[in-house]
Amino acid sequence: MRTPSLASAPSGPASPSQIAPGNLVWLDFNDAPDQHALPEQDTEALRRGLLDRLEAALEYLFPAGKIRGRQFFIGDVQGTPGKSLVVTLDGEHRGLWKDFATDEGGDAIDLWAAARGLSAKRDFPQLAEEIGRWLGQPEQPRSKPDRKRTEPHLDDLGPWTAKWDYRDADGQLIACVYRFDPPAGKEYRPWDVRARLWRAPNPRPLYNLPAVTRAREVVLVEGEKAADALVREGIVATTAMNGARAPVDKTDWSPLAAKDVLIWPDRDPPGWDYAENAARACVQAGCASVAILVPPADKPEKWDAADAVTEGFDVKAFIAQGERRIIKAPTPRLSTFSLGQLLDDDSPLPEDLIAPRVLTPGGLLVFGGAPKVGKSDFLLSWLAHMAAGSDFLGLRPSRPLRVFYLQAEVQYHYLRERVKAVRLPASRLNQARENLVATPHLKMVLDDEGVQRVIPAIEAAWPKAGADIIAIDPIRNLFDGGDAGGENDNAAMLFFLSQRVERLRDAVNPDAGIILVHHTRKLGKRQFEEDPFQALAGAGSLRGYYSTGMLLFRPDESRTTRQLIFELRNGPALPSMHVDKVGDEWLEVQASERLVMQDYGERLDAERRRKRDVILELLFDEAAEGRVYTANQFAEAFEGKA
Repeated sequence: MRTPSLASAPSGPASPSQIAPGNLVWLDFNDAPDQHALPEQDTEALRRGLLDRLEAALEYLFPAGKIRGRQFFIGDVQGTPGKSLVVTLDGEHRGLWKDFATDEGGDAIDLWAAARGLSAKRDFPQLAEEIGRWLGQPEQPRSKPDRKRTEPHLDDLGPWTAKWDYRDADGQLIACVYRFDPPAGKEYRPWDVRARLWRAPNPRPLYNLPAVTRAREVVLVEGEKAADALVREGIVATTAMNGARAPVDKTDWSPLAAKDVLIWPDRDPPGWDYAENAARACVQAGCASVAILVPPADKPEKWDAADAVTEGFDVKAFIAQGERRIIKAPTPRLSTFSLGQLLDDDSPLPEDLIAPRVLTPGGLLVFGGAPKVGKSDFLLSWLAHMAAGSDFLGLRPSRPLRVFYLQAEVQYHYLRERVKAVRLPASRLNQARENLVATPHLKMVLDDEGVQRVIPAIEAAWPKAGADIIAIDPIRNLFDGGDAGGENDNAAMLFFLSQRVERLRDAVNPDAGIILVHHTRKLGKRQFEEDPFQALAGAGSLRGYYSTGMLLFRPDESRTTRQLIFELRNGPALPSMHVDKVGDEWLEVQASERLVMQDYGERLDAERRRKRDVILELLFDEAAEGRVYTANQFAEAFEGKA
């Protein structure tokens, strides 16, 4: 319908002569918007439709937006990237939005209007038509319904051939990955369950999260098929969505925090690249340990965990013992045992390295003595006998032991002079020749560099077997306490023992016994009688660390006889013995022989006998008179009369 309208018509009735063709403006109302308001139920239907497909609508309106948790973020209604405008995605406030930069806000219809530059009130008919058209479009083209497959798939790729569900730690479905096999080759497509869009969630979850959350050790593989293959073998496995093509920075690795992660890559360059990138992400996520398995060299290209299971490969043994590259070493865990475990364990005890319980596997013995008491000479003879498999002063080796003698006191020529003076049984000498390896006078500190120098020297001595005993003589010359201080500082001593000595042992043989030679300080007679091991110089932490203590003590400086004293933590106490070097051979001497100032001691013994006789005579006389005393009364009454 076309209706003429007067342009600038004067007031009052117009005469025919005033209505000229040039004064007419024709308006066409056939294309005007419907001026009737939508019924209330239609408006509510639009709102419900938008809320049902809210994530898809936001993706349509604001491609640069991001979903974080339960909110959608965008910079403004124009779609600028940013975080000022926030849309709530969950709960009773779903669809409500607010732009914190402009203080604007409203519901889902208001947001659509603002994004289109329209007014939800003035332009509502146009707005309703646009939203209605969009709501009437399918989310994705669909093929004919499949009764067994109700999930969406893509027409151009054909029906999906495999599907993997990604669930959160509570088992709620959050995403699916579909495999398609079109003529051009296999394709994978992720489906975001919450957004109802063909895309990966942001951030991307790991696979098999319910099991991963409960596990301590997790195997990370490349692809869901490989993960499922290991799961069927009873192994907790996971993968990043998209396998080797997974964007590491868009994957949520946090569920692996505090876990031991072993990465099993496919045997190809992309697989190794994936493993290295994932390993770095795992370290940043706070994993307890991270390592990458090295696929066997005899396996074909692209060989993976699924192939291993199919061919009957021992995957559990490979995971436990296979070659690996350590990215982050695990922190040693604290071992604990219940009373029941200890009572029920009837396995045989490990054989002593040196019996009886003087040096046990993994034990540490501290051998102390004053300067010039003969520690090094005694130790060299002792070690030579252990290397020969021969008893020494009642100390018995379990077999000929491999002994590495790290000494920093005696130069080469004088060391060989001492060695030639050691008396060994002729039948044992050949074994000792190879089993005892010593260093000349070292001029080094057992710091990081020093440990790295010693390790290859021990490994070169026994390439296959490793050392049974590592002797360090003396502590003082090789001591490194890091930044903590000297050997008198407890923290420095613990640092030396744990970060230097233990590291050295762990590198060559964790079951090796350690012998540390240390000097003693002077103690008063009474202190020494109460506890001779107080004489060990330096920090008290040394004594708390060792499993066996040995002291070589000279009671009388005018005599050559020494006393050998033991303190055992792993066995019953051993009696002390008196030893001396007689004709280049250390021998046990009679323990009953008086060692200190014999003449003076004999005079003291005679005086004690005389006093005893006087006291007995006094007691006899007083008893004859009928007088009775307690010990204190007798001492007070007859003090000084003996």
